[in-house]
This record gives sequence, structure tokens and C-alpha cells, in this order.
Amino acid sequence: MSDEDRTYQKAKTGKPLALEARDTVSDGRLFSPSIARNQDIVREVYSSHMPIAGTILEIASGTGEHGANIAHALQGLTWIYSDIDADSLASQAAWRAHKADSAALRGPIELDVTITDWAAAGAPTKADGMFCANMIHIAPFSAAQGLLTGAGRHLISGGRLMLYGPFARNGEIAPSNAQFSNDLKRRDTSWGVRDLDRDLVPLAKAAGLTLTEVVEMPANNLSVIWTRD
Repeated sequence: MSDEDRTYQKAKTGKPLALEARDTVSDGRLFSPSIARNQDIVREVYSSHMPIAGTILEIASGTGEHGANIAHALQGLTWIYSDIDADSLASQAAWRAHKADSAALRGPIELDVTITDWAAAGAPTKADGMFCANMIHIAPFSAAQGLLTGAGRHLISGGRLMLYGPFARNGEIAPSNAQFSNDLKRRDTSWGVRDLDRDLVPLAKAAGLTLTEVVEMPANNLSVIWTRD
């Protein structure tokens, strides 16, 4: 691990879990600078394209800020945090405690999306929606495979999955995303920006998911909405 990563939150492997320094407050909540910049527009897109009531399973919830922000705005949701990282799980628990006036937040549960039996980890058998931000490019491709396959198993018919982050499209990628992807691969050869059409659509189709909406976001990111058949 290079010196440039020394202040970043680390995974169990010792590799950076998030490519930014995160602030912590006394109650254990983590704060992400990038989420501070994008959480409002992510919430707006979620509100326009995703279930506004029902059970939502968030995958790789990270600091917990997206869930707290969306669930606070949409009181009809039951939002379940999940992650595999101990520090992130602790931050999610702290956000749940901080938002104790809201009954919407649940978990966190320790969920590895690459396993088959999500229910054994505490995931709902059927969810109205799933949400995942900025995970599949900072993880082995098996995580993307597991996420889409799991969404096919656990979403109700008509349920929706929202992915947020950088993507390539049909072999074309924005220069900034290409540079970012090369930097990710330098850090870990199993990481990298995924091609939405070539890498993910075939997996999603096999899982019974249909690409429903692609929303352009700031900084060459996308919000991608899938619907369970």
C-alpha cells in the first residue's frame, strides 16, 4: 500500500476501502466528503425512480449517510444497512442511533454479496428495492456478479435496484473515468470502472433484471435503475 493511502479507511486486507479521508465525530459516525457533495442529487434521483415506501436493502452502505438521508426524507421506507467492513458497520449503527427519532433505519447486517445465502446473514427474503453506491468499481468483479444475482433472488417482482457510480458505456468511457479506472487497477488489479452494457447488462438479464433508466449525474457518474421482472 502506497503512502498516498495512509489516511484512508482500510479494509481487512489493509487496502483502502474508500479513496478519500473520512471524518469521524465522537458518536462514531463517519462522514464522506464525496457523499456531502452528491447526497442531495442522489436522494432526488432515488425519490423519482425508486420505491418511496417498503423495504429497501442497501448494499455496501459505507458511512451510512445515503441511507440516513434518503430514509429521513421518505418516511415510508424501512431501510436496512449492510456491509462487510467493521468500521463501516459501526458508522451505520451510529447513524441509526443518531436518527433514533426515525423508525426507518434497520441493521446493520454483515452481508458479503458474493455468498449465495443472503437470508442467513439477515437480508430480507423479499425486498421492494435495493440501493448500492460506489461499490462495484472498488471491489473484485465477483462483487458485481453477486450483487446482481442477489438482486434477482431478493427483489419482489417489479422491485427496483439503483446503482450509483462511474461506468463505461459500450466500450466508451469518459477521460476522467478512464484515468480513475487506471488508478484503481494500479492499486488492485481486480478493481476498475465497469462497462454497464458489456459487463453488467448480461449479468442482470440472467438474474431477471431489466435496465429501466440511466440518469446522468455530476462528475461523469450515472444512476442506473433496474427492475425485477
